[in-house]
Amino acid sequence: MIRFLVGDYFADIVVEQKIIVELKAAEAIIDSHIAQLMNYLKATPCEVGFVLNFGLEATFKRLLFSNFKKKNLKKSVESAKSV
Repeated sequence: MIRFLVGDYFADIVVEQKIIVELKAAEAIIDSHIAQLMNYLKATPCEVGFVLNFGLEATFKRLLFSNFKKKNLKKSVESAKSV
């Protein structure tokens, strides 16, 4: 399993270095779970993420954040585009 260091935190699961999966066991998915995943997506080259909640009822939320919107990756994306 590959883990990305994101600040002082680690993503729970990273699939093929393309999808971040955050696992939760709460009553429901709340805004802070979504914000945590969104921060991971903004800080890494991954564009797709899932919050999977295994609380009272299994639920999930999918988030997308394009690399073209990421300021920290913009230069590398633009240079890759010109090659």
